[in-house]
Amino acid sequence: MNQPKSSLAALTLGAIGVVYGDIGTSVLYAVKEVFGSGHVPFTHANVYGVLSILFWTLTLIVSLKYVTLVLRADNNGEGGLVAMLALASQAVKDQPRLRAVLLPIGIFGTSLFYGDGVITPAISVLSAVEGLEVVSPHFRQFVLPLALLVLLALFALQKHGTSGIGKFFGPITLLWFSCLALLGIRQILGHPEILAALSPHHALGFIWRQPGVAFIILGAVVLCVTGAEALYADLGHFGKKPIRLAWFAVAMPALTLNYFGQGALLLAQPDAVQNPFFRMAPAWALLPLVLLATMAAVIASQALITGAFSVTRQVIQLGYLPRLEIRHTSAKAAGQIYIPLVNWSLFTAIALAVLLFRTSGNLAAAYGIAVTLDMLITTVLTFFVIRYRWHYPWLLCWAATGCFFLIDLAFFSSNLLKLFQGGWFPLAIGSGVFLLMMTWRRGRQLLHDRLQSESIELAGFMGALAEHPPQRVAGTAIFLSGEPGTVPSALLHNLKHNKVLHAQNLFVTVRNHEVPWVGMDKRVQAEALGGHCWQVTVHYGFKNEPDLPKALAQLSGLGYPLDPMGTSYFVSRDAVIPGMRQGMSPWREKLFAQMHRNASRVSDFLRLPSNSVVELGSKIEL
Repeated sequence: MNQPKSSLAALTLGAIGVVYGDIGTSVLYAVKEVFGSGHVPFTHANVYGVLSILFWTLTLIVSLKYVTLVLRADNNGEGGLVAMLALASQAVKDQPRLRAVLLPIGIFGTSLFYGDGVITPAISVLSAVEGLEVVSPHFRQFVLPLALLVLLALFALQKHGTSGIGKFFGPITLLWFSCLALLGIRQILGHPEILAALSPHHALGFIWRQPGVAFIILGAVVLCVTGAEALYADLGHFGKKPIRLAWFAVAMPALTLNYFGQGALLLAQPDAVQNPFFRMAPAWALLPLVLLATMAAVIASQALITGAFSVTRQVIQLGYLPRLEIRHTSAKAAGQIYIPLVNWSLFTAIALAVLLFRTSGNLAAAYGIAVTLDMLITTVLTFFVIRYRWHYPWLLCWAATGCFFLIDLAFFSSNLLKLFQGGWFPLAIGSGVFLLMMTWRRGRQLLHDRLQSESIELAGFMGALAEHPPQRVAGTAIFLSGEPGTVPSALLHNLKHNKVLHAQNLFVTVRNHEVPWVGMDKRVQAEALGGHCWQVTVHYGFKNEPDLPKALAQLSGLGYPLDPMGTSYFVSRDAVIPGMRQGMSPWREKLFAQMHRNASRVSDFLRLPSNSVVELGSKIEL
């Protein structure tokens, strides 16, 4: 994609703010946790070894895996685990058994995103505010309430959207990275020999001498790649070139300089290990640095919250979660949305994490399992994309992903050691979300099968109506139907209770596809049934904005003019009750029934005009 320089510069600046805000705050706690674990004896050789491991972790996982390889797997310009799952499932669509295995794996990875989404803002904000303890130990009592206050303010602002403050994200994060680089350079100038740790032989030597210790500290080393998944998830917002340019020109150099600056400080002042990042700064700069670090942590958290909203909408449209209330916070940017339930559920879980773990050190123990498992799943799905979609040779596919799989597996295995120290927390959240997703998916399938078993063929029904026509009334009726070619239950209820048929009738089925976007030229298909009735199918990708009236307006160009003032939408609002049939366990059927009951109205989700909607319902036993 060729972009003018100004556009490329603006996108790169935006990528610095949104994509790298998370990984940019990892310097606050990564080195501190590696040495603070108590497993690494404090020697000069170990400082060199740890810094070398941090640098090569950034190089292998971020630079090579995500920036070089995974960014290539774009789904019509979109990225993220949902987009990767869609690519992989399409690539193996002719192998239903393999596809049946990949889908739950990918959905589980998406569920883990929410677990990571709880720990990352908590540890980022808490680490930033903990800088006050370096200013003065008397501030320690204020750290926890201040962190909660910052998080509460952040989540309370979500309903207003980010268009007003979003333009400051890039410049503030660029300033943050500049400070990281300057702080690092200041220390490196005093001990330039620390740059020798760039050589991988220091990392390999550390691993050779202390393999057990090296394995254990991988659970803390992984903190340096917090937010690496955001590289891929934000592909659709910025494109490959700006994301790559922002990494290699700004983020990677600044992070490297800062980590090596912390290492140089530790060589000179071993007691600085309690908080090496803030100890790098001169005394006069501490308070401004704490403020800037808090702003950077808030920006990193904002990017993750926005990602949670976006992923939730995609998962809803793929059919793995019930419809939720979605508010649009910008008239210009369709992607700027606010989901109240997700917003306050996230805040509640994050506040619980802060109160439960209390320090960034304790939260570091909880971090890692969810994100490394996500990394593993991304690597597995990448293999199926490059092998079955791009048709690369087997050997090349194994070579391209096998190395990363082993690295991810090593990090995941190390983090399993932290399972009972706190790793259970994000894993429990991710598993809970996965249970909800799979229950909803299975329940929807059972409900679909139940309705299909009792459905009436539309063509035969219309023929019977032609022989015994009911009274016609003026206007157009749009009946939403789950399956083309079957009679919508709302039509049956309307005929039963009102005993009339409108002058024009459209039987509309909305189809959601495993692609990010479906163009307007492929949005609507219409088929005449006779008697002024039409079968209409509307197509959406999982990133399209559902707007049924806007889609149906295209029918005018196809010769089916619609008068909005004379159109009524008939929607089935069925109440699901658990049944005695085999399908799901009774408790899951009750859970599905509850989720179905609390789902937002389909009329709101499809943006139907509220004064033109008629809801007709009945009870359905699973």
